Amino acid sequence: MAGGNTKQVGSVAYAKRDKSYFEDRQLVRHANVWHLWALGVGAVISGHFSGWNFGFGTGGWGGMLVAGIIIAIMYIGLVFSIAEMSPALPHTGAAYSFARTAMGPWGGFITGLCENVEYVVTPAVIAFFIGSYMGGIWSVAFPDSSVWPPLWWLVTYAVFLALNIFGVALSFRVTLVVTLLSLAVLIVFWISAIPSMDFSRWALNIGVGPDGAAMELSEGNGSMFPFGFSGVLATLPFAVWLFLAIEQLPLAAEESVDPKRDMPRGIIAGMLTLIVSAFMIVLLNPSVVGVGSFKLATSGEPLLDGFRAIYGDSGAVLLGLIALIGLIASFHTIIFAMGRQVYSLSRAGYFPSALSVTHKSYKTPYVAMFAGAIVGFGIMLIMWFALGGDTAGSLIGSVLLNMAVFGAMFSYILQAVSFIMLRQNQPNMDRPYRSPLGVPGAVLTIVIGVVTLLYQIQDANFTKGVVWVALWFAIAIVYFGLVGRHKLILSPEEEFALEHAQKA
Repeated sequence: MAGGNTKQVGSVAYAKRDKSYFEDRQLVRHANVWHLWALGVGAVISGHFSGWNFGFGTGGWGGMLVAGIIIAIMYIGLVFSIAEMSPALPHTGAAYSFARTAMGPWGGFITGLCENVEYVVTPAVIAFFIGSYMGGIWSVAFPDSSVWPPLWWLVTYAVFLALNIFGVALSFRVTLVVTLLSLAVLIVFWISAIPSMDFSRWALNIGVGPDGAAMELSEGNGSMFPFGFSGVLATLPFAVWLFLAIEQLPLAAEESVDPKRDMPRGIIAGMLTLIVSAFMIVLLNPSVVGVGSFKLATSGEPLLDGFRAIYGDSGAVLLGLIALIGLIASFHTIIFAMGRQVYSLSRAGYFPSALSVTHKSYKTPYVAMFAGAIVGFGIMLIMWFALGGDTAGSLIGSVLLNMAVFGAMFSYILQAVSFIMLRQNQPNMDRPYRSPLGVPGAVLTIVIGVVTLLYQIQDANFTKGVVWVALWFAIAIVYFGLVGRHKLILSPEEEFALEHAQKA
């Protein structure tokens, strides 16, 4: 049914927009396969510098290793599914686009909303760790003074918003450089750590105290699994941090020179790179003499702790700056992803359309990036004051991490469901690449994702953050139900979905 300036399709209505609407929302194609690889690896690499280590407190070293393997299997299933869907649906919407085609407007919106939580909160987590590293560096360089942590967060957002706004070419060049530098830093650490490691004494220095919590074993040589298999499962949410955001790569589809060829290559190569790096850091960081799993379980700067133990405090400032590179790489690339994710939902009318306007000169979604940054920074400030400011320590980072993982898990499950539905309902869709794992790989992703969510709920820090996620979901869903679904726009994702719905 159509009439006036709207077109009704089921429970949603599409508002008609002229050519100028899309001219104000243009993107520029620039990325090749190496840019895409760097975007995927760079988004994740900070998780090898900070965050993953909290898992030692719930699973010990063996629990962290096995949880990492399980989560790697989940991501392999997800990555192959995305590698098939992204060239078949080469739109900036990524997860929302996949789900929109498979499950309709409501399914697309809910999936996009879950992904939105991940990409708005993840930069906040990384900004927190950047603040932790900078605070540690500052305390060594200027022991008689300190900087209010939220100032580090604000400066971080400001600098990398600017880099992302001033052109796609600049953004991808920065991404490639900082990703390569991050991997170089990790390789230097691995080489340095090998002659300084004592695995049994330091990596296995966690036991279980009378209260059931982790306790330090002064002589090490503890169990690989001090908390048993339940500890492995409880560690799954922290292991996610070793790979979280590799799935953002398809958000660059409309800025890729050849998405149908390069998307599968970029995301699979990125996943293989991260698997190698994850194993090396989980093995070596806690094994360094003087560090240990127990210390890392509450550390905001685990890699810096490792460098300090190897080279001493005399070079702590330089080492801290070097260790910052990985966090910078991920923050820069996640800001990119956050902007494109908000942009795609806004361009299609799911979010207010003003958010998708691109810069007249640089053709970057600067409004979307500003909006996402303001929300992320606002959440950090609320957490800061609600949890006690300076006294909260790593708690703020842990709560934010749980929020990001919560949104990501739902997004992964819904993307895997979308893959299965597209295989079943759209068998004739043009698929330049087909997942070798097929439907079983997607099912495995769903199963591991559900188990991870169930164990995440048992984390005491989960409830401190999930309230804010639930509130955001509620506000967004009410907005879409009352306003958004009556103002959708025929963006490329929507046109593609409607066209294939008619063919099915």
